[in-house]
Amino acid sequence: MKRQLLAAIGVTALLASVAGCGSGGSAKAGPAVADPGDATGTVSVWLMPEAQNNWPELVKSVNDRFAAKYPKVQLKLRYQTWKDKVGNLDAALKGGDAPDVVELGNTETMKYILNGSLAPVDKSTFENSDTWIRGLVNTCTYQDKLFCVPYYAGARVGIYNSAMFQDATGSAEFPKTEDDLRTALDKVQAKHRGDRTFSALYLPGPYWYAAMSYVAAYGGAIARFDSSGNWHGTLHDAKSQQGIQHFVDLVRTYNHGDLTVDEAGQSGVLAGQKAAVLYGNGWEVAGATAPLTGDPKLADSLRQAVMPGPNGKPLPSFIGGSDLAVTAKSPSAELAKDWIRMFTSGKSEQVLADKDTLPNNLTQLEPLKTKATTAAAANAVPDAWFTPLAPGWSAVEKQNVLVDMLDGILGGKSVDAATKDADAAIDKLINTPS
Repeated sequence: MKRQLLAAIGVTALLASVAGCGSGGSAKAGPAVADPGDATGTVSVWLMPEAQNNWPELVKSVNDRFAAKYPKVQLKLRYQTWKDKVGNLDAALKGGDAPDVVELGNTETMKYILNGSLAPVDKSTFENSDTWIRGLVNTCTYQDKLFCVPYYAGARVGIYNSAMFQDATGSAEFPKTEDDLRTALDKVQAKHRGDRTFSALYLPGPYWYAAMSYVAAYGGAIARFDSSGNWHGTLHDAKSQQGIQHFVDLVRTYNHGDLTVDEAGQSGVLAGQKAAVLYGNGWEVAGATAPLTGDPKLADSLRQAVMPGPNGKPLPSFIGGSDLAVTAKSPSAELAKDWIRMFTSGKSEQVLADKDTLPNNLTQLEPLKTKATTAAAANAVPDAWFTPLAPGWSAVEKQNVLVDMLDGILGGKSVDAATKDADAAIDKLINTPS
């Protein structure tokens, strides 16, 4: 949906221009100077743990390339955590020491676009921008201006231990329908009945991304934009309630762990063979099989598949992912943009694709649609759902409205009462820029 909002976007004057990354593809060269070797200053970059843990060689390669092009420019890299990044960024913006480049989850971008914290960027100067995944582009766009650059995409899939399925059901294949999946899960659970902590389907209670996928499956929504020009919560609507009840029933039936624990550590549950199936991002397989965080012996057993949903259709997936932005008051904005050009070039995105992470564009996504380890997620991207593109959405997330709703239901509150309260909380927050 097109954003019908008013915001004043403050942007400082840009510094002298620098050359684009020039790595081929569909991008036009960025603004040029006579000699990039004469450029001076500092470029500070904030990235998230995925870059540090899953593709550190890409970070090093891009930083080395940037240093070779701009030998007199100092590059400062800092890794943030998802838990602390927003608070740290807000404080840095207020204190006048914000990074030049910041990675934002795609549900975080609206807040910073509306409060004028991000500088506009020229889409045409970035490689493969003509085939960027639309869901990511939308989270970076306001009033036909682009304020961040798609970095990578994510879609949730069923991740399962095929050896457990083979042992319990006689087949290592993942069921195509939810009815068949439930039958298989019952057999897997029975096979592990001696372990009261084993979950045939590990579906965490506060896992609102999963819960809202079931809401979407029934045709419901978190909130809708109405004719009066405002957003309003719609979790109390009948279709949304059906989806929430469906999710809660699955949690209560198959999750035998602590129902108040969220999904952050679910790959570890799979690695410890305390679950046969989880609903998560494809990259969580890497965590479950890594030497330090999981069990490498499971590499041949863990597979990905389309998660079946109600009504005989695949479960709609949230399109996750990250974007990269230049802060509006960056004194090195053009240098920062060039670092992003390098980090999101076709060559860089291929590093992500080779690691089974969905790249930012449909061209490089296409081969992943037929690769066993990525097909489920890659094919889910075009039809995935997203959170409301509303000015106060980040406040809804920050105040844990959906998490509190699910915790309340699993704690004994009725779906009717919990969704009514959630809608009331959403209505107070969602239309006000946070």
